[in-house]
Amino acid sequence: MYVLVSILILVVCILLALVVLVQNSKGGGLASNFAGSSQIMSVRKTADFLEKATWTLAIALLVLSLFSVFVIPRYTGVNRQQPQQTQQSPMQPMHNN
Repeated sequence: MYVLVSILILVVCILLALVVLVQNSKGGGLASNFAGSSQIMSVRKTADFLEKATWTLAIALLVLSLFSVFVIPRYTGVNRQQPQQTQQSPMQPMHNN
């Protein structure tokens, strides 16, 4: 489960970076390349779509990051339930008194 969430976070990060790089801070970007009048989507609709995609991917990244906290595997390291060995090892000589 943790691997799946990690892969989803990675995919969302890559998509978010691509959407942000397509946008231009001065209103250009991908929207300025589609200035023709024979389009289905206008320039404003393209900019709106990119803004909604940015917000959606940012929220998805936040939710996946918070969800990953619950699915992280936790290992305690040392198991304290095991009994301690008190026997001498066979390599140690026995002392006779």
